[in-house]
Amino acid sequence: MELDAKDRKLISLLRENARIPVTSLALHLNVSRATVQNRITRLTDSGVIQGFSVRLKTSVETSRIRALTLVQVRARQTNEVLKFLSGLLEVCAVHTTNGRWDIIAELNTENLEEFDTALSSIREIEGVANTETSLLLTSHKM
Repeated sequence: MELDAKDRKLISLLRENARIPVTSLALHLNVSRATVQNRITRLTDSGVIQGFSVRLKTSVETSRIRALTLVQVRARQTNEVLKFLSGLLEVCAVHTTNGRWDIIAELNTENLEEFDTALSSIREIEGVANTETSLLLTSHKM
């Protein structure tokens, strides 16, 4: 699906505040309320917009341990590693990449003990050659 400038602006406004009223969106985009609603429906139905979510203040989740684990995979074992990672409850997202690291796994745990267990599980996956992990300290709104 090809996005035009109004679609991109609409998405930008929704990223900033997914609860913004359709009438306000229409004013920002200089189109009718019905046009905005149709665009949102089209973007959602086509899968461009996959959902709406809640962002919590970082201070609400201060006790959570969040990290990015970079994973280097041995030759031709990426699918097996991805399958294992997708089964770990502590892994909230997985991304394949290019360059030195093949996969980035986002981890989210309640405490350091759970984090240590999850990290050990990842390092023990058949096909994982190497890992490097960085704890996420502060998130900044973009």
